[in-house]
Amino acid sequence: MTSLQASQLAAALAGVALIGFVAGRYIAPSDHAASSSTASGGKQALYYYDPMFPNQKFDKPGKSPFMDMELVPKFADEGAGGASASGPPAVTINPAAMQNLGVRVVAAKRDNLSTGLDVTGIIAFNERNVAIVQARAAGFVQRGYARAPGDVIAAGAPLADVLVPEWGGAQREYLAVQRTGNAALTSAARQRLMLLGMPPGLIAAVARSGRVRDVTILTTPSGGVIDTLDVRPGMTLAMGQPLARVVGLGSVWLDAAVPEARIGDVRPGAAVTADLTAFPGEHFPGRVQAILPTAQTDSRTVTVRVELQNRGLRLRPGMFARVALGQSERSALLIPTEAVIRTGKRTIVMLAAGDGRYHPAEVQIGRESGGRTEILAGLSDGEKVVASGQFLLDSEASLTGIPVRAIGAPPAGGTK
Repeated sequence: MTSLQASQLAAALAGVALIGFVAGRYIAPSDHAASSSTASGGKQALYYYDPMFPNQKFDKPGKSPFMDMELVPKFADEGAGGASASGPPAVTINPAAMQNLGVRVVAAKRDNLSTGLDVTGIIAFNERNVAIVQARAAGFVQRGYARAPGDVIAAGAPLADVLVPEWGGAQREYLAVQRTGNAALTSAARQRLMLLGMPPGLIAAVARSGRVRDVTILTTPSGGVIDTLDVRPGMTLAMGQPLARVVGLGSVWLDAAVPEARIGDVRPGAAVTADLTAFPGEHFPGRVQAILPTAQTDSRTVTVRVELQNRGLRLRPGMFARVALGQSERSALLIPTEAVIRTGKRTIVMLAAGDGRYHPAEVQIGRESGGRTEILAGLSDGEKVVASGQFLLDSEASLTGIPVRAIGAPPAGGTK
């Protein structure tokens, strides 16, 4: 045996010894109490055991070969772990020792469970309010208007003056045809100008003034913030070249991170309230617009997109917000969350059967809110569970082989 294996064995024996010491002191009856009980009640001991090594059984009373202590009898009417005629096998504790062990019992009861979610989110641009400015024809940038990314501009704001040589020749042909008075030829010439990318307003201005205008002013189709700007004086432009991206600020998105375990509680259209640290005491209402189809693998959250109206342009992308989703309540059977024991394979609670007797029961849990956990199956209204000190009782129940009450099994008598 290696030194590592020896140390692991020693640690395991120490753990068993600790549980056995506590069990022998508070849970298992003493030798004197056992002898008195046998004498007074005439009980027949099935076997004797050392509380520190409960898996070892002995036919006769006496000293334990492992520790300097008396063996404890296991009586015939105790069953597995201390069953009595009035209930299932259970761990028995002297009521006087409950306070020393810190055992606290709470009844499962039906109450209102909040189904709302309090999560965090980040303000982002509303990507549905995006305008792209492109070069309608090849040309040259003659003048800029000192714009930069991040500038907030109104609709129709100028970005640059662009010279388009091709438009000059086409406009001269249009004016010449217009002077002939031939309506059909004039309409065809106008159509050619539109196919060259000339704005309708510019065509109308040329027709009214009778002068060629081969310099056009690039303007923004909508107001908002300049996200990208790729136009500078002296540049040569190609037809269709993207020059600017403008994002509207009339509304913004709030991307809230919802745990994937609770995403089933969120529905599109649900009411949302956002609180921002920048505006204490003020609430911003909105509604869920979409639940994004992918989850974040690092945080195990799903992004819920909320749209907020941005009056006064106070909400700025990148701001942090606390989000309240769907504040509602429903009736549920609740117990303290601290009473739940998660073993990895199943979830159990320790039931208080009365007269200092306790036994495990498997439960199916649901939502958790405010320090209370919803019980979907395995408990009935009024059954009492151990909310403090349950891990010691669970350890003793495992050592003595007390079976766990399965989900769907009827409540035992005296457990309410």
